[in-house]
Amino acid sequence: MRLTMLGTGGALVTDCYNTCFALEENGSVFITDCGGGNGILRQLEAARIDAGSIRQVFITHRHLDHFTGALWLMRLIAYQMRHGRYEGDASFYGHDEVIALLRSISMSLIDAKESMFIDERIHLVSLADGEEFEVMGHPAVCFDIHSTKARQSGYSLFYDEGRKLTCLGDEPYRECERQYAEGSDWLLHEAFCLWSDRELYRPYEKHHSTVRDACEAAETLGVRNLLLYHTEDNDLAHRKERYTEEGRRYFSGRLLVPDDLESFEL
Repeated sequence: MRLTMLGTGGALVTDCYNTCFALEENGSVFITDCGGGNGILRQLEAARIDAGSIRQVFITHRHLDHFTGALWLMRLIAYQMRHGRYEGDASFYGHDEVIALLRSISMSLIDAKESMFIDERIHLVSLADGEEFEVMGHPAVCFDIHSTKARQSGYSLFYDEGRKLTCLGDEPYRECERQYAEGSDWLLHEAFCLWSDRELYRPYEKHHSTVRDACEAAETLGVRNLLLYHTEDNDLAHRKERYTEEGRRYFSGRLLVPDDLESFEL
């Protein structure tokens, strides 16, 4: 299985794309979040991911920088279906509020020639807290992260004989998530800025964390690979170096600070 970061930035970035990523295996693709606009189409093209291979999409919450790109992705998939270039069905997952909003907006804004595929071949699937589902044939479980802002979901995916990847959305780790995050082979965690820059960027006011916070949480959870995303973008040229330097003080596992379009074998 391969993970490609389509975007790594927070809500208001301009030098990179909003946080979203793709998991690829055996010709199928699972997308988590879609960023804030049709830039998702450019990122998919740059990553050489054909929309025809995207079978599942998971939307963590309704914030613009995670949600609205899903409308463009849905339109692209429907367009390919209409022109005979998409085989099979596609599923969009999220909690019930996300799915209701996705349905309402897509039915209002997407042309009838393409919105006709919604429910026929594009399935909008509500997932409850603790509900199990499948990702490319692998078992997964959705969980409520107990957001202090908009309601938000994360998930754990089990693959390759029990290995586990956990996505915590875009808020700091909470103890209620331990049952899902503990012992993860891969943990995807937001880190808006460096601990040393917390007075400059004020991440806690935005309900985000620092590199140090994320690394300390991952260390206590026994995580093997920690991937940090949803960052500020004021010094992208040195972000990887600076975040890695700070993070290694608090996390003994493998620490990854990816750029947009960077890929990893899981």
